[in-house]
Amino acid sequence: MSGSRRPHSSQAVASGELCHLLPAEPAERSGQLGRPAANEIFSSAEPSRQVGDTGGPASLPAEYADNNLTPALPVGAAAAQTSAGLPAEAATLVESYQRASKADATVRAYRGDAAAFEAWCSRYGFRPLPASPEAVAGFLVAEAEAGRAASTIGRRLAAIKYAHKLVRQPDPTEDEAVRATMKGIRRKVGTAPDQKAAATADIVMAMLMRTPDTLTGKRDRALLALGFAGAFRRSELVALDVADLREDPEGLRVLVRRSKVDQEGAGFEKAIPHGRFIRPVALLRDWLDSAGITEGPVFRPVSRSGRVRGTLPRERGRVGELRHSSADASGVADYATPAPRLTTQAVADIVKRYATAAGLDASTFGAHSLRAGYITTAAERGADLARIMDQSGHRDTRTVVGYIRRANAFKGHSGSGFL
Repeated sequence: MSGSRRPHSSQAVASGELCHLLPAEPAERSGQLGRPAANEIFSSAEPSRQVGDTGGPASLPAEYADNNLTPALPVGAAAAQTSAGLPAEAATLVESYQRASKADATVRAYRGDAAAFEAWCSRYGFRPLPASPEAVAGFLVAEAEAGRAASTIGRRLAAIKYAHKLVRQPDPTEDEAVRATMKGIRRKVGTAPDQKAAATADIVMAMLMRTPDTLTGKRDRALLALGFAGAFRRSELVALDVADLREDPEGLRVLVRRSKVDQEGAGFEKAIPHGRFIRPVALLRDWLDSAGITEGPVFRPVSRSGRVRGTLPRERGRVGELRHSSADASGVADYATPAPRLTTQAVADIVKRYATAAGLDASTFGAHSLRAGYITTAAERGADLARIMDQSGHRDTRTVVGYIRRANAFKGHSGSGFL
């Protein structure tokens, strides 16, 4: 958007919006602090009506009346500012680094959460930023009554907390009324996770047998096999570059540059054996060779015509004229357009597609099924807990023990001798 500047966080506070705090979309890999210095958090929304507006605040529905909710007063001009006194460019850099502290997936989730809160506040006449504890509690109740999972409501509460902390506004989520409301929701709604079925080794084999012998099929085979063999999170899979792969006599070493538990980017390696049954290394090599991928993203979209994007230089000049990555007459290098990555949703779709092809209930499978399947299969085969965690990248033993307990639920069952 040329000719206009996006408001800084102080302006967001003044307008009462939960916007202009986080990037609207994650950036492609670049040298720009890991993410763009965009000054918008969630989608823009009109400020909610305040006390004294001509229209007045919207009346609350009866189910919220007993919460004694009252619209929050407008924030004063002297509200605390995240980067008060700094030059505009310095303030932008400070805010950009702050936003880079959150993972892309968290940013996307928070955008949706804040949009939901803004919409609720706009409907009932509350200011979303800074929000009153009463407004936050009422929003949580509305979400619970709408059938939202306790985990979703908890994440939305975290988004509200984060937005207020960024602009140094009083945190309404710490109010005892809000804490009690959230505790009651967890007790009433429950917090049991909706866990996806584990795609164990035999299931992965069944999926691989259903893949077509096309370029798309080769990509899907490589993704299923590598995702299982490395117990990868889907975000880790789609972030892999060819430069992250290093061949070894025993198989393949894969560098995970950043993960859910390593947001600082220290990185760690996963060892992928050649294998005799699933053969993840061979399937990955077949995909890369067939697609002509020698650098950039490992897993990419394949068009209906069977073309893998990002493997040829971009077109320049006359139709059909291609210029390779070399300096032109102006001395400026002409590089190919950055290759697109497969999305995390595409990983889930691929798993579901082949679960259906294998005669399984696709609704119980997802991207996490590959990771859960590896851990479950390893536990069934008696693998050491520490070795399983080396591959999965888990830091909390309790999470892995949960998988092992489910895998061994009938092994040595206390009632097996008399039931």
